[in-house]
Amino acid sequence: MTRPPAQQPRSLRGWCIRLHRWLGIGAALFWLIQGLTGTVLSFHFELADATHAPNHRPTDLPAIEQRLDALAGPGQGGQVQWIWTTAGLADRYVVSYKDAEGTARRARIDGAGTVVRDRPASEPDLLELIRALHIDLLAGRVGHWIMAITGLLLVSNLIFGLVVGWPRRGAWKQALRPLRTAHPVARSYSLHRSIGLWGAVPGLLLALTGSLMLFEHEIRDLAGVPELELPANPAQGRPVGLTAAVQAGLTAIPGSRFVGTTLPTADDASYYLWVRAPGELYRDGGYGSSLVIVDANNAAIRGAYPVTQASPAAAVIASFYPLHTGEAGRLPGRLLALATGVWLVASVYYGLQLWLRRRPRNRRPA
Repeated sequence: MTRPPAQQPRSLRGWCIRLHRWLGIGAALFWLIQGLTGTVLSFHFELADATHAPNHRPTDLPAIEQRLDALAGPGQGGQVQWIWTTAGLADRYVVSYKDAEGTARRARIDGAGTVVRDRPASEPDLLELIRALHIDLLAGRVGHWIMAITGLLLVSNLIFGLVVGWPRRGAWKQALRPLRTAHPVARSYSLHRSIGLWGAVPGLLLALTGSLMLFEHEIRDLAGVPELELPANPAQGRPVGLTAAVQAGLTAIPGSRFVGTTLPTADDASYYLWVRAPGELYRDGGYGSSLVIVDANNAAIRGAYPVTQASPAAAVIASFYPLHTGEAGRLPGRLLALATGVWLVASVYYGLQLWLRRRPRNRRPA
């Protein structure tokens, strides 16, 4: 009676093949959601502005200040929480406020303070729903963790895919060009491999930074980067207006651009003013991660924190968003981010197609 041959131990490449295959099957739906929504979100700021505020009017801070006062309704119980640039077309802003009835609302205004859209904050908006789906699957904290974990799984699976599909010396040209063959399995494998090799590097960058963004607070704790805390600053009368606060903040960091600010309250008479400082990774019309805290009692500077002078750990954490969205590369970087979203969808599609075509259709008894 013959003894069956001993099973050979699986090689590193063999383990990578199995892990790459089963991780891809298990997390494919989440990666498709991330790729599709990320593609749409690449230029959603400009799309929203073109839809709601197509006409350009330069920023007039005194006029915007008057609009904020009108939205709050002096003496009627309303309150403006913050104003922020839309990061789309130039000189457009979003204002978050509560009206006299206590209803949370969002208003879009142009640079002259004209309201172009005003709606309850709870009213659904398609682009905002897509953004929420991209971040947390519309499932709150649970969805947040699911997307963070599947993002890290994508990073590991891209590494496994590179190990499996790395061409031999002199075979790169052949590997990067899909085979022209009628065999369905060979065609699917060639497409999946070549697409994966073309986009692996930007895919790794976007997947890694996107996952790290979702773990930002935990990373801050591990890196020893404390949250900024200043002593209480109670109000001492009517606060200085938005115009004076913004001018003081821009003077504190020369050459900076206004991005947004929270409005002072009775408990904390401070403007937390965010600006884009020279040398930041953000594009000219986008966001910024430098902070200036302005005393609303007298427009004095309580603290100025340009990200370009932050500690290395804090600067790395601040780079996650502009790297993930392509902002760090300006227009070419954002186009690359859009293309990477399309690449992820195509890579997952051909990977699933390859798995389905390799599955045995008719299992015969031994």
